[in-house]
Amino acid sequence: MAEPEIPGKFLEDYTRILSEVAAGGRRLTRDELEARRTLGREAAEAGHQLRALVRIHLAETRAAWPLTGPAGSDAVLAAVEQAVDAFAEGFERAQRLTVRREEAARREFIDDLLYGRSDMGRLAERATRFGLRLSRAHAVAVAAGPEAYTESDTVPRRVEAALLGRFGGRKILATTKDGRMVCIAPGSQPDVLRYFAKQAHAATDGGQVAVGRPHRGPGGVVHSYDEALDALDLAKRMALDDPVLYASDLLVYPVLTRDRQAMADLVRSELGPLREARGGAEPLLRTLSVYFEAGCVAAETARRLSLSVRALTYRLERIQQLTGSDPADPMHRYKLQTAVIGARLLDWPAKEL
Repeated sequence: MAEPEIPGKFLEDYTRILSEVAAGGRRLTRDELEARRTLGREAAEAGHQLRALVRIHLAETRAAWPLTGPAGSDAVLAAVEQAVDAFAEGFERAQRLTVRREEAARREFIDDLLYGRSDMGRLAERATRFGLRLSRAHAVAVAAGPEAYTESDTVPRRVEAALLGRFGGRKILATTKDGRMVCIAPGSQPDVLRYFAKQAHAATDGGQVAVGRPHRGPGGVVHSYDEALDALDLAKRMALDDPVLYASDLLVYPVLTRDRQAMADLVRSELGPLREARGGAEPLLRTLSVYFEAGCVAAETARRLSLSVRALTYRLERIQQLTGSDPADPMHRYKLQTAVIGARLLDWPAKEL
């Protein structure tokens, strides 16, 4: 595709200046240098390429050569260097200002999108500028690492480069928010978020990634983002160490805590007596948690807790004595396991209920 024609105004006074330099050996004046910078800025704002602009300056120099005068070719070439350098300086200043404006607009859009601010219709219009069609369903993945990240940090840039290298033609938005990496992708393309999770987990040396469910519309992005954040928070409270968490797999937990008072009553009534044990409730609560995670298999539970099977059996018997519920009895198991999950969600016994 041919490059757009560059107007001759960007060479304004250029040949005249070179002729005067050849005749008198002078350097460019301050006003002339500033004029060249202004032309460079205008060229950048018009969308021209710097390489093409430098090329037409050199072509104009060659067309005017040889420039006769007592100053000689060295003075003329020095003037060419001054003029082109000033022009490029103005061009680059304008480009940096444009980049800063674009970054500010992108940051404002991301904040409005993830916080649900701004008029939804207007937000959807702005989204097209960044490659998103909010009328469709989108899902959000959030990655938390050992440190807080900004968009300019090496780790987010590496992850974004991997995404663009793999899915360059897809409608994806990768960014950072509150120190975490965020990826927004169409809900119909779960492979994008799976790949993001893989790359983010590796780039953060084992950081955890949560993926919200797909939801439609501008408000759907906020909903999915909140689900991902809730999943990360839940993983911290429940000591879930899965590298990737899917909000769709964790729906039982918010259901269990929807009636917080009822859950607190269950924890107090079922597990409260464990406080009477030597060492408090925490060791026995941990035993129950691992026992249920191991499928109620004593040998596997003992291995995970670094206990003998005999020591584990003693703990389970002690739990039954204190609570009146037998962890090995299917009739008692559901109630105990629900109470254990509730204890983790409510941070009991560290916090009073």
